[in-house]
Amino acid sequence: MPRSARVTGQVPVDPEAAVALWSDLRRWPSFVEGFARLVSSTPGWPAEGAKVVWETGPGGRGKVSEKVTENAAHAFATRIVEKRLFGVQAFSAEPVPGGSRVEIALEYELTSESPLRGVTDVLFIRRALRDSLARTLRRYAVEAEDDAGLRERGVAKGGGAPL
Repeated sequence: MPRSARVTGQVPVDPEAAVALWSDLRRWPSFVEGFARLVSSTPGWPAEGAKVVWETGPGGRGKVSEKVTENAAHAFATRIVEKRLFGVQAFSAEPVPGGSRVEIALEYELTSESPLRGVTDVLFIRRALRDSLARTLRRYAVEAEDDAGLRERGVAKGGGAPL
């Protein structure tokens, strides 16, 4: 049975620009939680079927492999495989006044065979994943504000986008 973690927020760019930012590997170090370095990527990223492998820093998730399963104007999804889990991470953007409402959703399965994995997921893992996605979304919103010209030298004009 798949488990899930999701977060939503608003950014000041249109849905196409939101998806373009989300799928831009050059920008990942600035917003993807734990991103330390890009190991490899296949030509054609972010086209469907393209793959990327990246690593986290010490104490992080380790090596993460992602394969694009959807790349549309308002949505981007990858199949994720890492040491502790596998699943699908989906990013979507819907137009709203002043920009886009974005959602990051992770549908996952744990790789552990422990009989306590369900309890562990409910008590620890799901919350940690949701918190990680929320930190990613906050940093992503800062990048979107930069793209929209709403930030001056690292300080948001008007207090930034509500999340």
